[in-house]
Amino acid sequence: MRLEPPEKVSVEELKIDVREVEPLLQAPPMNIPHFPDAMVKMKTKEGKEQILYIREAKLEEAPLMMEHIKKYMDVDHDFYDIVGARVYAEILGWYRQRLKDPYHLVGLIDGLWVGLANGRLMNEDVNISLHTMALTRGGRIGAVMYYAKAYYGFEILKNKEWWATYESYNGWMRWGLGMAQPSYPWPEYQHELGGARVYYVTKKYWDSAVKKYIQQMVGADLDFNVPDSVKKANAVMRAPDEITV
Repeated sequence: MRLEPPEKVSVEELKIDVREVEPLLQAPPMNIPHFPDAMVKMKTKEGKEQILYIREAKLEEAPLMMEHIKKYMDVDHDFYDIVGARVYAEILGWYRQRLKDPYHLVGLIDGLWVGLANGRLMNEDVNISLHTMALTRGGRIGAVMYYAKAYYGFEILKNKEWWATYESYNGWMRWGLGMAQPSYPWPEYQHELGGARVYYVTKKYWDSAVKKYIQQMVGADLDFNVPDSVKKANAVMRAPDEITV
């Protein structure tokens, strides 16, 4: 938009350093606690014990993550394509600092990236759940990752509400229906993922029912006493060779 100045000016062109513009484009981050490294002991279909190591993703891992997630965009069933596109954008938004207060939790087994759970904070009270993905089959990895980020929100960040929505029928069945999540009136309340309905969980509901429900699905609780041997075994993250759909 252009308007003539209402007064004579000595300089008609202004040069602005992009470093002065960046604070207007980048949301000032909140001072929030980090997710502490955790692990969960799980069993394979063959009954072999394995350890799922859960930690925050590192910013330098974002290109590797995006390269793998990009493959889901070409899958045109069960909404994998839209989930892939949105998760790619969420990771890119974090990488380019164009997403407000995001968090990305990765699940690793001996360095192999097997699970993702991400979201962001609207404010100190409201945690917006974005996506949860199991990148390999078996072991209830998706349930563990969902539990980890909900635990992070309610137990560590002390959020008062958890906002979610669902793109796939399976996601809605397991979490929306399974957790008996109520929803806010639509369209007065809209989730940022496409303006869909906001399904929510309060801290009181988490404490009284939801936490126990997910614990039952997981079959084990988070262990925050992660030995150095587990951290060493997962020091370098690698993506699966193929996607599982």
